[in-house]
Amino acid sequence: MTQRVLTGITTTGTLHLGNYVGALRPAIIASQAPEVESFFFMADYHALIKCDEPDRIEASRLQIAATWIAAGLDTDRAVFYRQSDIPEIPELTWLLTCVTSKGQMNRAHAYKGAVDANLAAGEDPDAGITMGLYSYPILMAADILMFNAHRVPVGKDQVQHIEMARDVAQRFNHLFGRGKDFFVLPEAEVEAEMELLPGLDGRKMSKSYDNVIPLFEGGAKALREAIARIVTDSRLPGEPKDPDSSHLVSIFDAFATPEQRAAFRAELRAGLAWGEAKQRLFDQIDGQIGPMRARYEELMAHPERIEEILQRGAAKARAIAAPLLAELRHAVGLRPFKALQAKATPVAKAKSALPLFKQYREADGKFYFKLTAADGSLLLQSLAFEQGREAGQWVARLKQDGAAALAEAPVQRAPGVEEAALAAALAALQSAATEG
Repeated sequence: MTQRVLTGITTTGTLHLGNYVGALRPAIIASQAPEVESFFFMADYHALIKCDEPDRIEASRLQIAATWIAAGLDTDRAVFYRQSDIPEIPELTWLLTCVTSKGQMNRAHAYKGAVDANLAAGEDPDAGITMGLYSYPILMAADILMFNAHRVPVGKDQVQHIEMARDVAQRFNHLFGRGKDFFVLPEAEVEAEMELLPGLDGRKMSKSYDNVIPLFEGGAKALREAIARIVTDSRLPGEPKDPDSSHLVSIFDAFATPEQRAAFRAELRAGLAWGEAKQRLFDQIDGQIGPMRARYEELMAHPERIEEILQRGAAKARAIAAPLLAELRHAVGLRPFKALQAKATPVAKAKSALPLFKQYREADGKFYFKLTAADGSLLLQSLAFEQGREAGQWVARLKQDGAAALAEAPVQRAPGVEEAALAAALAALQSAATEG
């Protein structure tokens, strides 16, 4: 079965050697698998949340697009596009916003982090926080659900947003699907083995540490100068070096075969000078990056070629997005006008039996609640609470936020109950509350 894999790149800066080793190179290799349908997009709407410098965003969009193409992304095989070229994405964002609970957004890590920083600084909790920052998990959900991606490679800090996308997709399917699932439920793909390249000082390579080695910017001269600044120990030429304690060796390893790694380590133990070792590192990296850099510089000199590639990618993306959005518009009632059918005389109908929360107090004096299915079978059991008010607050939160609240709730699934069945029961309660 073909799997859709979607990767977004925020356009607020340029990419360095660590980005290439940790993200670009593995993503490009993964996109070549025969069973994978890859989507790569420039997340320029997301960039507006973080950056209010138009010239910087304009430059970054061009530089990052050129970098992916030069690094070997096959834009005929993969779907490569700018987020802002797909008008269906912001429209889907609004449809999803209308079924996303505010409580769920209140618990998004980025928003909570900004609030905590404000409080620590003695500021108003929401000082400087825009609605873009507050609701960007919904835009991210639209990015993913628009193309029904099965897998989304992310860092650990983004797993929460994939879970939110799953919850919103499930809620939309339940409210408007009428037996049809418009959206697949995406899975976060956390690369536990992702190669993290050390920077010039041995810490993780990051612009925030000012320790990066440029990928293409500045050419071979900038690469050589950065490598010359790599911190090494004070052992002199001829003295044995310890390869296992040198981050210069870790950088070399990222671009070398096992045989080259072994030979480099042997030379260092035999007394290879650090200056010569840095020259070897430059030659090793430039041998691989140099041809890509030449392609990058050619693309940057002819931005119309990048534009043509992205427009072709946008056409492929919209060929998928437009039909799905048309279905979604119809599902929510945004339909072409036609004569309305006369309503039949209302006939009282029995309400469908719903799952039920029950609160109670046990002989131990503590308070509990449980969730039972319509047939009375147990779905969920709470732990003990000292106060009945606490139990009631958790019941209210589960009714409002559904499955999104489960990760933090002091509850246990009943034996044999699947996560999907529990999520469906909570979604049914949310839907009933909305209709009510």
